[in-house]
Amino acid sequence: MELKNKIRAIENYPKEGVIFRDITTLLKDKDAFKKAVDEMAEKIDEDVDKIIGIEARGFIFASALAYKLDKGFIPVRKPGKLPWDKERESYELEYGEDSIEIHKDAIEAGEKIVIVDDLLATGGTAKACVKLVEKLEGKVSSAIFLVELEDLKGREILEGTKVESIIKY
Repeated sequence: MELKNKIRAIENYPKEGVIFRDITTLLKDKDAFKKAVDEMAEKIDEDVDKIIGIEARGFIFASALAYKLDKGFIPVRKPGKLPWDKERESYELEYGEDSIEIHKDAIEAGEKIVIVDDLLATGGTAKACVKLVEKLEGKVSSAIFLVELEDLKGREILEGTKVESIIKY
């Protein structure tokens, strides 16, 4: 089964000239979803301690991977969603800025962390997540994505981090 064929392309969404890669068609297919999680799991080093999922679709894959690999799961969220003491990292968007947050007690110094998200585009969110892990004195083992949009060069922003992706456009 070719996972790329399970993703719907929606032209001109959310704006003119953009092709949106809709993963909901992959998620609803139990065999495709299982294959995607299994392929992502194969790319994770055995000695990692925890898996981060970036809000929101990163939660889907990261929690499944954490369960499959018997690791802890850490949600990284948009501001105002986490109830405890937290660290925040901002990053640039095409027009403006956004931020993500993590609980300060989510990672212990020296722990090896895998960052998981559904999509690598420009890399801004993932880079902010790397910085959060480093602020908490964790070590990023790798960043793993279901889909990578190669033309947007997100991999370059993550230079120094091992980057893996399952499907490339």
